[in-house]
Amino acid sequence: MAKTKTRDRMNNEINAGSMADIAFLLLIFFLVTTTIAEDKGILVKLPPWSDEEPDITKLKERNVFSVLVNAQNQLLVREEPARIGELRERAKEFIMNPSKRPDLAEGPRNAIISLKNDRGTNYETYLAVYNELKGAYDELWDELSERRYGQPYSDEMPFAQRKAIRDEIPMVLSEAEPTNFGEEQ
Repeated sequence: MAKTKTRDRMNNEINAGSMADIAFLLLIFFLVTTTIAEDKGILVKLPPWSDEEPDITKLKERNVFSVLVNAQNQLLVREEPARIGELRERAKEFIMNPSKRPDLAEGPRNAIISLKNDRGTNYETYLAVYNELKGAYDELWDELSERRYGQPYSDEMPFAQRKAIRDEIPMVLSEAEPTNFGEEQ
């Protein structure tokens, strides 16, 4: 057997010139084929931007349904402790005021729901509270639509019918700036 010389060992190298091309092609392939998941959130229509100072009018206390969520995820509705499970029915009763109580809203057009949370509030709790308040309006719109048009409120309804329902029961959900972590309202 012939012995290999050190000169022959030096010539045994791998040609890596095309490795950069292959890596670049793989990068392009993965960028093109990867789908990026879009974050889903709460669809809220924001008011248009205005440089004017807001008109601060004195609201009647009876027309404001205040909902506060603290850092311990406890709920305070109109200064009384409450559970999330009873929030929807209380909001519906407040908005419609079927028994004409003096401590509830004067009418659906005057009802304002104010939601305020702490920065330490769990996101799940915030969403649960928001969903219950939004659900109250959805149920009220369905009930009114059934009475008037014989069908539930939906996007398939003519625009004029949906507008008439929303004009009679407008959704006024005011979200206040969250308080600092652990700060009581």
